[in-house]
Amino acid sequence: MMAQAPGATCPEIRVHAIVHQSVSNGPGVRSVVWLQGCSRGCPGCFNPETHPAQGGQQIGASELADELLAVQPSGVSISGGEPFEQPEGLLGLVTQLRQRAPESSLLVFTGYRLEEVRSMPLGRAILSRLDVLVAGPYVESLPSHQWLVGSSNQTIHLLSMRHEPEQFVRPRQIEVVLRPDGTVCTTGFRALLRTVA
Repeated sequence: MMAQAPGATCPEIRVHAIVHQSVSNGPGVRSVVWLQGCSRGCPGCFNPETHPAQGGQQIGASELADELLAVQPSGVSISGGEPFEQPEGLLGLVTQLRQRAPESSLLVFTGYRLEEVRSMPLGRAILSRLDVLVAGPYVESLPSHQWLVGSSNQTIHLLSMRHEPEQFVRPRQIEVVLRPDGTVCTTGFRALLRTVA
């Protein structure tokens, strides 16, 4: 559990990166945050730079919610790393987001299966604040053509009435984001190429 700063009303959470106005990480125009730290080590993971637990920047969940909602997105997507390896911070963040923007869609990507998340001490509390959970470990040998999943064993769980299944049937795509400091971030899901003999 990460230490809480003196006087803080929310736990802290370690963040790898933030992108605003994404259309490839969930329905609508979204703010996306990648949390830092993952011990699962799935071979072929898209985001290995998010794995070291001490990378990124530590920030209060309340301050992070401010940043994610600053551009008034239609939703927020939380990825990683592994969000559920920071359960206190994740619960603080989704609680803040739900309180401040109850109309916004909240989506979390995780390498855990839904039943594993439900069995975690804070799992059910976190799930109760989400609209969508994209769940399951990435398996490199099980490619998928479905939007928002990296491998075919992963599942999109609709946890509220906010979305219809049809909203998740669309082509895979990537985004290339040029940040103000000149660095480039690539996000989204690559289309799979089919080899024809």
